[in-house]
Amino acid sequence: MLTYLPVAAAGATADPSGNCRVGIYHLQDGSDVDIGLGNDAHLRWRRKDGTSGELTETSDGTWTSTLGWTSRDDGKRVAFSDCSKGELTFAGVKGQRIALTATETRFQSGGVHLAGRLVMPKGGGKVPIVILISGSEDFSARDFFALQRMFPSEGIGTFVYDKRGTGASEGSYTHNYQLLAKDAVAAMQTARQLAGARAGKVGYQGGSQAGWVMPLAATLTPVDYIVVGYGLAVSPLEEDRSAIVLDMTRHGYGPDVMPKAMEVADATEAVIVSNFKEGYDRVDAVRAKYGKEPWFEHVHGNFTFAVLGMPHDELRQKGPVLLPDVDPRYDPMPILRKLNTPQLWILGEDDIDAPSAETARRLAALAADGRPIVTAMFPRAEHGIFEYETSADGTRLSTRNSDGYFYMMRDYILTGMLHGRYGSSVISGRRQ
Repeated sequence: MLTYLPVAAAGATADPSGNCRVGIYHLQDGSDVDIGLGNDAHLRWRRKDGTSGELTETSDGTWTSTLGWTSRDDGKRVAFSDCSKGELTFAGVKGQRIALTATETRFQSGGVHLAGRLVMPKGGGKVPIVILISGSEDFSARDFFALQRMFPSEGIGTFVYDKRGTGASEGSYTHNYQLLAKDAVAAMQTARQLAGARAGKVGYQGGSQAGWVMPLAATLTPVDYIVVGYGLAVSPLEEDRSAIVLDMTRHGYGPDVMPKAMEVADATEAVIVSNFKEGYDRVDAVRAKYGKEPWFEHVHGNFTFAVLGMPHDELRQKGPVLLPDVDPRYDPMPILRKLNTPQLWILGEDDIDAPSAETARRLAALAADGRPIVTAMFPRAEHGIFEYETSADGTRLSTRNSDGYFYMMRDYILTGMLHGRYGSSVISGRRQ
């Protein structure tokens, strides 16, 4: 059942988020800049070349910008007109808000009502539709996903929704991939109905955890394409182990340390697969055995750091809440081996959260076997396809998305193909 709320035109009126500055603007130099909500009272600008910055309002009503996700001033200044005009000046260049049409809706999946929004380019012609699928985020996609405006500005209808347990959606936050896949199908069907005769090819785009969810959804109800950003073709436990291997190599440890680090991974795995009920004696044992060795403090992984860093009693209580309904042994390969949906996978070579090497190897094998998969690897990019700088203590600070990342997704959604080069990415597999 669909419940339609009032249509909001993101032209001269306020964005559906309620902040009249939020929107995508066409600048007089021919480029576009998106203004979205940021943390606290900040805004965030993004450009299609991957550059971005955080905006902070000053006492005179203008906004200053810092580079990427660092705290360094980048010299850019932004000024907004009255809301009724929909204008801004970005780094000295004037711009006008691009008129898009947003339709708010609530739809049902498995007895839970979810909040969604279809954003369409102006006009009456048929356009491709993309459904944005969240990763493991626990916040509102409708509030914070900039692609809901960036894609429509390129002629792509876009449906964004708050995953269950987040934003304005009902239900409980979960890592149940099968349940999330059913929600994605319900969102896709809702988007088709809302778009009506304007709906062309329809598919999914999402990052990280969505790489497990979207192929599952495509087996439930077919779609025309899938775009995966920084997702995985391995299980969550394999992801954790691969991340630990990178932890060791990044800190200069060699093959002599790896078996010991894997003992730690085996111990924390026992806790995870028991849903945090047992296995703590094994964790205590590896801590006693290796805790004073210099490499031990660098063991992080994706799950392991929580198991090592939290008191056992606290972990028994908080673990199931932090990772609700997760299937740590979920194997995506059986689905990927049989899936005939055209797929674009975009990976970061330096991803330490979801290490990409084994996923790239598996995708190449699938493409060689005839699966319609094209893979793009961005060098010096981490999770989120973010380029970064490294501080003295080894901490990474994101500076921007890689050049070519957005345009690659745009072209694939519009045409089902990639054309030429996209920044420094290395493309393999079937370009369709």
